[in-house]
Amino acid sequence: MMTHASITTAESNQPSPKRRDFLFQAGTGLGAIALQSLLLQDPVFRTNRIHASYSDTHSPSTGPAHLKPRAKNIIYLFMDGGPSHLDTFDPKPLINKYAGNPLPDSIERVITPMGVSNNSILPSQRKWKYCGKSGIPVSDWYPHVGECADDLCVIRSCWANGLNHVGSVSQMNTGSILGGRPSLGAWVSYGLGTENQNLPSFVVLLDNAKEPPGGSRVWGTGFMPAQFQGTRFRNGETPILHLSPPSSVSVNQQRKKLDFINKLNEQHRQRRRINQQLKARIEAYELAFRMQTHAPEAIDLSQETQSTLEMYGIHSPQTAAFGKNCLLARRLVERGVRFVQLYSGSGSKWDAHSAIEKNHSDRCGETDLPIAGLLKDLKRRGLLEETLVIWGGEFGRTPMSEKGDGRDHNPYGFTIWMAGGGTRGGRIVGETDDFGLHAIQNRAHVHDIHATILHLAGLNHEQLVFQRQGRPERATVNEGRVIKEVFS
Repeated sequence: MMTHASITTAESNQPSPKRRDFLFQAGTGLGAIALQSLLLQDPVFRTNRIHASYSDTHSPSTGPAHLKPRAKNIIYLFMDGGPSHLDTFDPKPLINKYAGNPLPDSIERVITPMGVSNNSILPSQRKWKYCGKSGIPVSDWYPHVGECADDLCVIRSCWANGLNHVGSVSQMNTGSILGGRPSLGAWVSYGLGTENQNLPSFVVLLDNAKEPPGGSRVWGTGFMPAQFQGTRFRNGETPILHLSPPSSVSVNQQRKKLDFINKLNEQHRQRRRINQQLKARIEAYELAFRMQTHAPEAIDLSQETQSTLEMYGIHSPQTAAFGKNCLLARRLVERGVRFVQLYSGSGSKWDAHSAIEKNHSDRCGETDLPIAGLLKDLKRRGLLEETLVIWGGEFGRTPMSEKGDGRDHNPYGFTIWMAGGGTRGGRIVGETDDFGLHAIQNRAHVHDIHATILHLAGLNHEQLVFQRQGRPERATVNEGRVIKEVFS
């Protein structure tokens, strides 16, 4: 039987490590650290690593990059409140011909939040122009966007399930009219990660102080880890608070302080591993520290030329707020931010139950030049091919009048458009009936829209899975088809 003493003697007979061996082993160890750092910059490796860290209850069935991505980045222009497709991108001459009359018997009446809608038809006062070589009709509310018609893929046959703003904004962002599911941006962030470790992968920009219906849940993560949620940048001169440390605190001091805080937080988290909010908070501290070095340059619009600022309408009071956000979105995707969502009229300001002429004139006036500036700027920089731009709201508006000069909610048929990111510009997909009330051809549900966006980003919506309590959760709630007609 070997005694403790004999073990000690045996160990003492082993040759002591030589200086050359020590340096070799230390060198390979440092090399491994450097290799891991480089691999973390690779989206596939990084996402697999993220998935592995949730292997107990959150591992997906497959890895990312299911498909060759057509779009590296996504900019989602969300018109909060529901823009009228009948007055922007889907002209219907019959609503003027039958103005003042009820809908024909052949057109089914609809149930709206205000009850059964039997009001007379409200004519459109818009003038239409067939724009670009493709001849896509765009109304005089969007003349500058019309100049980009050959880059637009207009989907006129969208439909959804919600009737009110809260449920409909939730569905267009999360796939469900009930709050609590991850947002589309969170799914993209979860599936692909970010190309810039020093900026958030998902950023949200509002054009005023109000939040959309449902609040921050519409860019949240629901049951997924919180680090995939959208990071809201503020309005005004300081989009990110507390970005610069006090002059009395050096970078080294702040780094040591953060390391100590993270050590305590990690000890706390180890006893509460089921709480993913704690892990997200720790990672948020680290991201905030890195952003102090890199974010100031990303949000510094003074680096842009005067001609660029004018292109986005930043010098005009009407277009300044949304124009600044559009320019900021371009700067963010240039720096590897995966998903940027811009809200126009945040707080349902596109909602036009009355006085639609003034309401939409104001909203379109605020967004027309900035959106066109974004599309043109991305194109001239060679970024539009790899950046998917989406325009739309939570639903459209009815052809019938409400309160004499407005239009009610219409989730049964409405329009969105996509540009860049592998889409086929200068094309119209689907259609609504003769009065623009119902989608009738190539109908595209919200789940279909989400499946298509994910497909363009290189993600198969059926394979992008998050395990939740033994149930495989998907962004499209086990539904949806890819709208292949939008592809170039």
